[in-house]
Amino acid sequence: MKLTWYGHSAFKVEISDASILIDPFLSGNPSFPNDLSVDQVAEGVTHVLLTHGHDDHVGDSIEILKKTGAQLTANFEICMWAGAKGIENINPMGAGGCVDVGPFKVALTTAHHTSSTIPESGEPVCLGNPNGIIVEAPGEPTLYHMGDTDVFSDMALINELYAPKVGIVPIGDRFTMGARAAALACQRFFEFNTIVPCHFGTFPILDQKANSFVSALGTESGKVREMTPGGDLSV
Repeated sequence: MKLTWYGHSAFKVEISDASILIDPFLSGNPSFPNDLSVDQVAEGVTHVLLTHGHDDHVGDSIEILKKTGAQLTANFEICMWAGAKGIENINPMGAGGCVDVGPFKVALTTAHHTSSTIPESGEPVCLGNPNGIIVEAPGEPTLYHMGDTDVFSDMALINELYAPKVGIVPIGDRFTMGARAAALACQRFFEFNTIVPCHFGTFPILDQKANSFVSALGTESGKVREMTPGGDLSV
């Protein structure tokens, strides 16, 4: 499994027979590398997974889906919203479901956050409930992208059901877990081999570095693989 981070919560996950984009907030993302384009990132993409409907997660997904014909997997409301924008290859789900899409299985988990978009009218439109995402693929470590969330005790059930070994963890505070809560989530509820922090450093109101998170992990800090936008990692 190869991970590429594009800043914020945007990742590409490459496995055998699939190139997956999660929360592809690229254009408008201050941490998206200047030497990359949306078209370059979209090349070869087969699947787009969305954790929730906020603009800094939906990002360029509609443009990418139209250009590539990739399949969209997200909650029902996001898929219907995308369908109204001309996206036909949709795979609607809900929290607790697990769907085999061929090269991998995807499950949606609960997340403690919100999910909406703001159209030109300025009135927020609800896009269902927020989620985390599990990706299970043969011969690969199970990945858990937490989406935007606070820590919650039912993370223990997520670990019991899926035993993820790669955790993509939001640490930026204010809208998600901060360093202390994110470290507690990793320590108490999971047995990750690899921890990748995200959702930090993008905007001034978020924590700018992962130092406090790494420090709070204590003896488990060696599991952290802090990435730079545009960088990749094999796990």
